[in-house]
Amino acid sequence: MPPQLFLTSFLNSFLAGPVDKLLALLHITPRFPEAPIPNSVAMELIVFLILLGYFVAVRVSLSVENPGVVQHLAEMTDEFVSGQAEQIIGHGFEQFTNYLTVILLFILLSNLLGLLSPWLESPTASVAVPLGLALVTFVYYHYHGVRANGFGYIKQFLGPVWWLYWLLFPIEIISHLARILSLTVRLYANMFAGDLLTLAFFSLIPIGVPLVFLGLHLGVAVVQAYVFMLLAAIYLSLAVAHDH
Repeated sequence: MPPQLFLTSFLNSFLAGPVDKLLALLHITPRFPEAPIPNSVAMELIVFLILLGYFVAVRVSLSVENPGVVQHLAEMTDEFVSGQAEQIIGHGFEQFTNYLTVILLFILLSNLLGLLSPWLESPTASVAVPLGLALVTFVYYHYHGVRANGFGYIKQFLGPVWWLYWLLFPIEIISHLARILSLTVRLYANMFAGDLLTLAFFSLIPIGVPLVFLGLHLGVAVVQAYVFMLLAAIYLSLAVAHDH
């Protein structure tokens, strides 16, 4: 059985039975029935609770005359995401800012979680989490592509001339599926490598040098969250465009 963090062990001690029954209904057999909840799920739960608390704090502290620190932070985040979305998507970008903001904050906090405490780890360093985020983004932008263009959305997969439809259609299908792989591998590989490199240097040289790699890991965590959000915005802009 793989090593469990404290929260993971706590959740498995109370919820292993119900989770096993739920997985059985889905015809899924966990590798370790006594511990079906992995560390990545427990860490995602922490990220979810932190974000929920943050959004509640923003809602409660809203004030026109006397905005607080939390409200200023929320406004800065909204202005940043809205600015990026407007530049990339253009008209109608407002309907996508909620998703782009949540995906940015969720990935950023997930990336940074492993730096906060030795009893925590980054859920994005587990391939299942980036894959889940990539699949949700994939479904999201195709849904809005169909919603914006109707049946005409299929033109995006056919190309400009009818006699090349037979060639371009499978190429475009493969290209869109490759986006899932690209989003997953980029996020997972960077976070896994960052965690592994930091751990290795802490084991070899516990003082001084690892701080440099912690700083680099922090930079990578921020950049990867931004890149994921940026690519999601680009895919949305291509999906909802009317000039296919």
